Amino acid sequence: MKKILLLGSGELGKEFVIAAKRAGQYVIACDRYANAPAMQVADEYEVFNMLDGDALDHVVEKHFPDIIVPEIEAIRTERLFDYEKEGIQITPSARAVNFTMNRKAIRDLAAKELGLRTAKYFYAKTLEELKEHSREIGFPCVIKPLMSSSGHGQSVVKGADELEAAFNAAMEGSRGDVKEIIIEEFIHFDSEFTLLTVTQKNGPTLFCPPIGHVQKGGDYRESWQPFCIPADELKKAEEMAGKVTAALTGAGIWGVEFFLTKEGEVIFSELSPRPHDTGMVTLAHTLNLNEFELHFRAVMGLPIPAIHLEHAGASAVVLAKEEKEGEPKYNMTDVLGEDYTRLRIFGKQEQHIGRRMGVVLCYGDKDADTTPLRDKAKRLAGTVIK
Repeated sequence: MKKILLLGSGELGKEFVIAAKRAGQYVIACDRYANAPAMQVADEYEVFNMLDGDALDHVVEKHFPDIIVPEIEAIRTERLFDYEKEGIQITPSARAVNFTMNRKAIRDLAAKELGLRTAKYFYAKTLEELKEHSREIGFPCVIKPLMSSSGHGQSVVKGADELEAAFNAAMEGSRGDVKEIIIEEFIHFDSEFTLLTVTQKNGPTLFCPPIGHVQKGGDYRESWQPFCIPADELKKAEEMAGKVTAALTGAGIWGVEFFLTKEGEVIFSELSPRPHDTGMVTLAHTLNLNEFELHFRAVMGLPIPAIHLEHAGASAVVLAKEEKEGEPKYNMTDVLGEDYTRLRIFGKQEQHIGRRMGVVLCYGDKDADTTPLRDKAKRLAGTVIK
């Protein structure tokens, strides 16, 4: 049995804990607030600010885990190098977590060191720098904090008169103490997709069938698997994902995001060194192993004989509709009255407008058209919170 310290206890962490507990492991779930989703299924929990390096050191010293699994961005990530030197396994690696928790590091690695095709971009710490770079990028453009999650602080800016508001939103939406933003060219893409990539300790890098997704304000709203993409473009995406994950090192699952343009060009967008929001569709039995089971096996160095598609599936998130303490009243009847349908309630104890509270999952034959599955998932997601 291994002792696993989970840093971040949201809905993705909850599913990872379930995968670990099914295999008899011991998990301590950590987050800044009590009764977070993963804490509800873990063996122990700790409540503290993970951006406080001393507090993080205290928890690590207290539990001295075999493995640390980061699930969010807001962590004092430079401390992970010290823990790694002490013999604690960091997932996927301290290097990977430090690079990918900051858009500046991962974008420079992808574009400048590895030569991957990305959107044109610049960094800015002041409004004046942003205005200067906007003249080089042009409009529309995308403005994001260097460190954030769930689309917080992200804006699409259509003209110079919107820059100040976007700058302020990016600074306010930044997580941690990184107060710098990135301005990117707006890619006129036909679609977006995620390539879940599994790096192993003792095996080849594996790729899941691509996942199509729709985001609103940079935050996941729906996803479906498989996503149809020509074989040549898929091969290019796999090559890019393979290069960047190899450069970052370590074992685990990665959510590698791409744009697909109308001309068929694949463009690298972002990377997460952990299970991905859009990969929640794998809970709809789309694969022989869902993304959390794949992550667990890779982290533990356990064999993954193959990844293959078993069903076509779609997911749609259930969103909170008001600002309120406590959980909303859930209507599960409509969803559970449908065949080939699943509902996952995350167990969040506080509501904020637009906060993800659950997900509806629909599936069918692996050769089924995903459009009706998407429509069904979205329709049912709208019935869960009245």
